[in-house]
Amino acid sequence: MPFQPRVAILVPAPDYEEKWQPAFARKVAALTAAGLIVEQRVWTDPGDLAGYDLVLPLFAWGYQREVVTWYALLDRLEAEALPVVNPVPVLRWNSDKAYLAELGAKGVAVVPTVEVAALDDARLAEAMAELEVDEVVIKPAISGGADGTHRMAPGAPIPADALGQRRLVQPLMPGILTDGEYSLFFFAGKFSHAIVKRPASGDFRVQEQFGGRETMWDASDAARALAAAALAAAPAPPVYARVDMIGDAAGVLHIMELELIEPSLFLHHASDKGAAFGSAVYGAI
Repeated sequence: MPFQPRVAILVPAPDYEEKWQPAFARKVAALTAAGLIVEQRVWTDPGDLAGYDLVLPLFAWGYQREVVTWYALLDRLEAEALPVVNPVPVLRWNSDKAYLAELGAKGVAVVPTVEVAALDDARLAEAMAELEVDEVVIKPAISGGADGTHRMAPGAPIPADALGQRRLVQPLMPGILTDGEYSLFFFAGKFSHAIVKRPASGDFRVQEQFGGRETMWDASDAARALAAAALAAAPAPPVYARVDMIGDAAGVLHIMELELIEPSLFLHHASDKGAAFGSAVYGAI
C-alpha cells in the first residue's frame, strides 16, 4: 500500500461565524485524491502536532482578529521545527500588509499605500494629499475578509474602529468598480487558474458575504508576469498562492495583496478541480 501522509489542516473554532465548510470540502477532496489523510485541528488550540507529516494553515480563518494568538502559533511551529506549508517565514511575512512597501521597493506595481501609525483627521488628510486622491480605502495592516475595511468619501468621519489605530490608506482604485478584482492561483510555482471577483451594486468589497460574485477569467500575460514578480519577493517559494490585483484608471494592474496563509482557492474554477493543488501539497512532504 502506498504511503499516505497525515496532514493537519488548521481550522476555526466551532463558534466561528463564517461559512468555511464548503470550501474546506473541496480542498479536502483534492488532498485526499492526491493520497493524503486529512485531519482537522482548531488553529487557536491545535494540541500536539508532532505526529503529522505536514501542517496546513489553510483554514486559520479569523487570525487577524486574534493576532497575538496567531503569532504565538507561528513561533511555536517554528520552535518545534514542524513541517508547515506554506513555510512559517512566508506565513509571518504575509500576515502584515507592510510587505506591500517591500514589493513596491523591488519594483513590483502595488496599489499605492500610505501607512498611518494612529489614524486621525489630520493624518488622513495628509495621506489623501500624498496619494493625490479625494476618495480612499482604509484597512488594518493585519486584515482578512474585508474586516475593518472602509471606503472614505471626502469629509466622511473616521469610523470608530479605525480612529487612533494603525491603518493603511489606499486610493479607491477605479478598476474595482468597473472591472472587478482579479485573483490568480499558483501551486508549486505553476499557474493554475484565475477568476475575476465583482462587488455587488453600490459596494466596493468583492467578498461573498458582501454580495460579491466571481467568474472564471482568462489571465493576461501581463497579469501572470505581475503575479510571478510579486511571489518572487516572498521569503521562500510558496506551495500555494493567490495573488489579488486590480486596475487603475488606465487599466494598468497593481497588486492588491498576496494570499499565502488561508486563501479561498476557488478550486471549482480550476480545470483539474484541484489536482495540481493536491500534488503540490503532497510534493512538499
